[in-house]
Amino acid sequence: MYENFYALILAGGGGTRLWPLSRKALPKQMLRLIDERSMFQMAVQRLNGLFPEGRILVVTSAHQAVEMQDQCPQIPEENFIIEPEPRGTASAIGLSAVTLLKRDPQAVMAVLTADHFIQEVGHFLGLLKAAYQVAREGYLVTMGITPTYPATGYGYIKVGREIGEFEGIQAYAVDQFKEKPILRDARAMIKDGKYLWNSGMFIWEVQQVLDEFERQLPEHFSGISRISDSLGTTSQDAITSEIWSNMKPKTIDYGIMEDAKRTAIIPAEGLGWSDIGSWESFFDVMQVDENGNIIRGGESISMDTRNSLFYLYGSERLVVTIGVEDLVVVDTGDVLLLCSRDKAQDVRKVIKVLKHKELDDYL
Repeated sequence: MYENFYALILAGGGGTRLWPLSRKALPKQMLRLIDERSMFQMAVQRLNGLFPEGRILVVTSAHQAVEMQDQCPQIPEENFIIEPEPRGTASAIGLSAVTLLKRDPQAVMAVLTADHFIQEVGHFLGLLKAAYQVAREGYLVTMGITPTYPATGYGYIKVGREIGEFEGIQAYAVDQFKEKPILRDARAMIKDGKYLWNSGMFIWEVQQVLDEFERQLPEHFSGISRISDSLGTTSQDAITSEIWSNMKPKTIDYGIMEDAKRTAIIPAEGLGWSDIGSWESFFDVMQVDENGNIIRGGESISMDTRNSLFYLYGSERLVVTIGVEDLVVVDTGDVLLLCSRDKAQDVRKVIKVLKHKELDDYL
């Protein structure tokens, strides 16, 4: 039943929200954050049982592809799709779609992420099977995560009418997309109870999403169509580079999903999902000790210390804390980050300062 089902892993991000550990040269998806596997390896391994290695594709940059091939040699080299430079998720997905359509005109593509954490893998695969069935009905499908707090860093999706039950899972029409609201609006949506977080995972027939590209992003469609015509020829690399340099950055959410003709959402309740988007989010996915602390790597002594995170990577110094709580300590050897847990999202502000001061070695 699922022989035309393919997984596309988006793995081209630079990753700075977990700075100073995650950097341009070693982004989040390449790091071993949770256990001895990288986030990318975890993303690949949780597809076992539904997607053979030959039906797993990865879209990334050239320099990241080399390391990813070393980490997951079971994925065929030709399944790595190289984007010359970042141009937004719409461009990356469009390039991958025309590449896959050449291989299988009947393909259904599951667009997944390389750097998210999913605890309930069996449930995840069940949701993907249900989404496949919905996609075969002509819908562009997304998975929605039940909000746990009024987040302003996620997009929201309003759940509409029931479409039907697929593989024992209820699917709904999308009523509205709402991108990254202000706090007041986020609180209102949580209270409303009909909104889910946009997980960034999408499932659709490849031809269906390309039809939407042609309708909504005609310039992108023209570019990726030219690339498609060049695939497998000696001019492929030159044409791809030429078109890519003129491609306007656009996200798949703004560019396609918000105004697509037929969109559906499957609630992914109980998935144990986290995008690990800040140091604070480690408390959602990792086990704490008797004092509520998380300690990973290196040497540390914590006296009268509670509800704190110690992430020591590549550092040989001893870290000692006395009488503190709700603290984040990240030591990478060349950078020591200390911040309160409620300010963990402000790491992105440090990136701006580093760029302004031209301290590129720390980016």
